[in-house]
Amino acid sequence: MACSSDSPSTPSEPDVPEQPEVPTGSVEKLVTIDAGQTYQPIQGFGASDCWMPAIVGSEWSSNREGIARLLFSSEIVDGQPQGIGLSQWRVNLGGGTAQQGASSGIEDESRRAESYLTDQLTLDWNRCAGQRYFMQQAKALGCNDFILFSNTPPVQFTANGKGYSQKGGVSNLKDDCYDDFAAYMAEMAAYYESQGYSISHISPINEPQYNWDGGQEGTAWTNTEASRLIRELDAALTARNLGTLILPGESGDWEYLYKVKNDAQRSNVMAAFYTPGTATYIGDLPHVKNQICGHSYWTDSSWEGMRSVRRQLAQKATSLGLEVWQSEWSMLGDGYSSSEFVGYDQATEMDIALYMSKVIHNDLTVAGVTSWSFWTSMDMPRYGHKCRFLLISLMPASGEYGNIHQEGNHSAMPTLWTLGNYSRFIRPGYRRIALSLNESNLFFGSAYISPQADCIVAVYTNLSDRVVRLSETHQSWPGTPKSVMTYTTTHNKGLRQATVASGGTVMLEAGSVTTVVYTF
Repeated sequence: MACSSDSPSTPSEPDVPEQPEVPTGSVEKLVTIDAGQTYQPIQGFGASDCWMPAIVGSEWSSNREGIARLLFSSEIVDGQPQGIGLSQWRVNLGGGTAQQGASSGIEDESRRAESYLTDQLTLDWNRCAGQRYFMQQAKALGCNDFILFSNTPPVQFTANGKGYSQKGGVSNLKDDCYDDFAAYMAEMAAYYESQGYSISHISPINEPQYNWDGGQEGTAWTNTEASRLIRELDAALTARNLGTLILPGESGDWEYLYKVKNDAQRSNVMAAFYTPGTATYIGDLPHVKNQICGHSYWTDSSWEGMRSVRRQLAQKATSLGLEVWQSEWSMLGDGYSSSEFVGYDQATEMDIALYMSKVIHNDLTVAGVTSWSFWTSMDMPRYGHKCRFLLISLMPASGEYGNIHQEGNHSAMPTLWTLGNYSRFIRPGYRRIALSLNESNLFFGSAYISPQADCIVAVYTNLSDRVVRLSETHQSWPGTPKSVMTYTTTHNKGLRQATVASGGTVMLEAGSVTTVVYTF
């Protein structure tokens, strides 16, 4: 397929199968795709390099190239995508707890993070080798958008000298170190830019509504403290003549952005940051471009519940003229509706992936986000978590609970391929267009058009136990498609390609996520 400037041309292979004949018992669904009715442009789809890439990238010599290919490759070989073509990669600016070792107070070694900053307040560019490996591979395989994010200031700047906080609901950053922390983040952007990486954004705080008093790096921030840091970071970026933007928010869930929730000093964030005349206003800063960022955790327990929250988010963002990014989700929560999810104990890995598709769909179509990222790109599937928190499963040589430093093997999970149904085909610059169908929590879809109008992509999720055949109506299309291809993810398929014969019917397997690519 050749649909956009950053999707490599991949000719259809002669042996790519056509979709099978219409099976008995299938159900017809009416769908209308109107390319003349457009919505938000898409900035990209991504994942983060917390926490395992730091180890895997520096110590897993045999597997790391294959892992990178799964995340970033857009190549298709014999009808099988080799990866999910992530277009964004979130890079953790660690606090330096890895250098502290056991004295960091963070028990799990894998949750400690490196920092370039030394105790002499110099920068050691030989550090963070594992993270730099995946940045190099991302760039080589076509990912050109890197976002730096911070969970904690470097430990040299924190009040307790730790990467976690003992200050409750306020920041662990020393009061006289706001400019130092801002300068450090700006210097990281300048360094990576000098190495040929495009650093589009820095997200200086993470989930400020939580106190982060142990277990991993983190700190609380009040809205006042966060806005102060953002102003310092804006000045530091300006001083270095960088075009990098600041991504504010990173709220622990969507509700903290649009209403007062729990602590008034750490919620209703959009109003705090974007109401002119307030002490926390940041909307006039050169490196802030009317964007806000949040996480999809905790607001996803049911179809109607997640849609209600996202409608309120969209209404508030629209009233303030804000673009919304979703920068973290994994299946963290509890209390999922028993009518929609079988529960963690009974769930298959594909059940988890199908639920993820619900969240992605509603974030895109109801909240109207322009960027969507999964939390951890890779991890060990410990404690019966399956693929709740990962796209790629890592298995150390000594087993599931073994030493991650001992290289074993890796596996692509259904969560990886399901995210790929979106990320591999909906490229930066594509714009969402109208797709109408009788939507439910068992069947839904969305559609997108390329900037050149040479490609339309539709993504459908069919959670039912019957094959769906589409009866399509096309409005305001740029012409008749030259080819129609499907890419199907099920419990035993990962974006498997098939051709729809000219004049044929698109079919969606039971329990599947399917991307339909129309090329003009």
